Amino acid sequence: MAKVKGTVVINTERCKGCNLCVVACPCNVLDLQPKEVNNRGYHYAYMDKPDACIGCAACGYVCPDGCITVYKTKL
Repeated sequence: MAKVKGTVVINTERCKGCNLCVVACPCNVLDLQPKEVNNRGYHYAYMDKPDACIGCAACGYVCPDGCITVYKTKL
């Protein structure tokens, strides 16, 4: 069976920092940006540990604003 690596792309300008994606991630890949904010003043989500992503898309399913796109790559 092929290994799968995931990549999460977050529209940081639409992200409102609700933290739902961070909590939903089973691999603790995502976190909220601690210092920077977007144009709307929110601490946005980002990939803190990109190598740990398995591409499950749990973060994308729970995002209420549709800011997250998940890509899968077979290794």
